Amino acid sequence: MGLFDIGPLSSDIKEYYDFVIIGAGPAGLTAAIYARRAGLTALVIEKALEGGAVTQTHVVENWPGEISIEGQALGQKFADHAKHFGAEFHYAYAQKVTIDGEYKIVELDDGHSIRCKVLIVATGTQPRKLGVPGEAEFRGKGVTYCAACDGYLFKDKDVVVIGGGDSACDESHFLAKVVKSITMVQNLPYLTAAKILQDRILSDPKITVITNHVVKEIRGTSKVEEVVIIDNDTKEEQTIKTDGVFIYVGLSPMTEVVKGVVALNEQGYVITDQHMETNIPGIYAVGDIRIKGLRQIVTAAADGAIAVEHAARKYF
Repeated sequence: MGLFDIGPLSSDIKEYYDFVIIGAGPAGLTAAIYARRAGLTALVIEKALEGGAVTQTHVVENWPGEISIEGQALGQKFADHAKHFGAEFHYAYAQKVTIDGEYKIVELDDGHSIRCKVLIVATGTQPRKLGVPGEAEFRGKGVTYCAACDGYLFKDKDVVVIGGGDSACDESHFLAKVVKSITMVQNLPYLTAAKILQDRILSDPKITVITNHVVKEIRGTSKVEEVVIIDNDTKEEQTIKTDGVFIYVGLSPMTEVVKGVVALNEQGYVITDQHMETNIPGIYAVGDIRIKGLRQIVTAAADGAIAVEHAARKYF
């Protein structure tokens, strides 16, 4: 099954699995690999595409063993590896989790109800919104959150990138190969990305960086035409003519399925121990949805391995 060809929804899934894993990103797929290698049954539930958010990254340069690899290719490798060891996949949306003694029950939007002894939640994050006028109105009409997905739509055009972290700089580096010009707007007085990414941005003649400014409004008629920004100190406004706006201002955890079931912090991230286990025995959270200092592919994969290793010894 290819990355963008999920095929027909499976209808022959069983009512019970040792492990149910919600999310087919690097954390969830690594968990599936380790579960199968431990001789335990594993079902991966995914609502969209195998590989997770990594598939929306044009190039990955920090996965050990791969000097440079396309995000889509790396995501597919994770999925193929899990399938090789016999992990099963089902494409649906996990709506609700309930507890029945030592078992967890996952209810899906297609009517299936799956029972498991161990539940691993690897649902990841989604882009945080700016919350300014024009953002929602022009989403898909010039406002986007994914350069790898939509960059080609802005070939030889002028765009604005909001943000100054790793994602903003990495995606700007990618966009610079396609668009005419980029104006980066960062709310802090400096970029916060890794130095290697900052160096690429600051040395690229196509990219102009404006720091210490925030977005006030995104304007246009039928599509984006301009962005209004404000200087944090002087409060002076500036209007930038643009064909598109790429927003990278952080992430929000997608933890709705376990909200009210496991403990979350004020930002909605899942609280776990060093084994990735939540306050509910047999429910684990791995990858970007848990509280952690570094959210990277390598740490997500490590989370999945640690969780299964612990659960396999504790519950089987």
